[in-house]
Amino acid sequence: MPFAPKPGCPMCGIVSAAAAAALAPSSPSSHSTHDILWRDDNFTVYREQLNPVSSKGHIVVVFNLHVPSLYTLSSSDLPLLVTLRDSLLNAEQSTRAARESFRVGFITPPFRDNKIPVTDHLHAHAYALPADLMGWWRSVAYSSVAWYDIDDLIAEIREETSNNRVRTGANPRPIDLVPDAGARRGTADGIETTDQSLLVADPDPERGETSPNLLPPTPGTARARASPDASIPHLQV
Repeated sequence: MPFAPKPGCPMCGIVSAAAAAALAPSSPSSHSTHDILWRDDNFTVYREQLNPVSSKGHIVVVFNLHVPSLYTLSSSDLPLLVTLRDSLLNAEQSTRAARESFRVGFITPPFRDNKIPVTDHLHAHAYALPADLMGWWRSVAYSSVAWYDIDDLIAEIREETSNNRVRTGANPRPIDLVPDAGARRGTADGIETTDQSLLVADPDPERGETSPNLLPPTPGTARARASPDASIPHLQV
């Protein structure tokens, strides 16, 4: 299995414990020391309680698959990244000013957060400014030297596949309004060269696809639209 769980990986342990809790909440093996906020088929989201970088909130989003690096991501993973970004920003649910101070991104190797020293299982950090609990040494990992903002990552992948300049910031281009924009690639003679996505797609109820053991639907999918009450809960940071 590609990106199978790695024995001894702390992030794989968190994902496994959250999965066990979702399937059997009363089971002793399902208890986790982490405050799990949300889990779907693609991500496990928990609140960093022991060593947050901000007193206003620090959330860690772990890919359920043991993806070793953000450099593993390809254009086909754009919908996954857009879902990750939009779910966090929508769940944070606050004023526009507060959202502008809410950072979502990745720490690029070889840099790492020395309080969460995992470099080979992809995870994103989301936190509210100011980062008043960060400290000098950790601040290097969250600075422009190592920090890869998720908007910049999405824009860079889109520029590579669409041959369009995609600016980030206060005035994004219309392309940013289309989650799948830039997700497919191909040659000039019509041959598609899109890589397989990491996305674990929800079954489409409109086509009769079902599963008895589904986790909550990934926001924006057909199953989420068919289940109005099954939405990502508000993450109170």
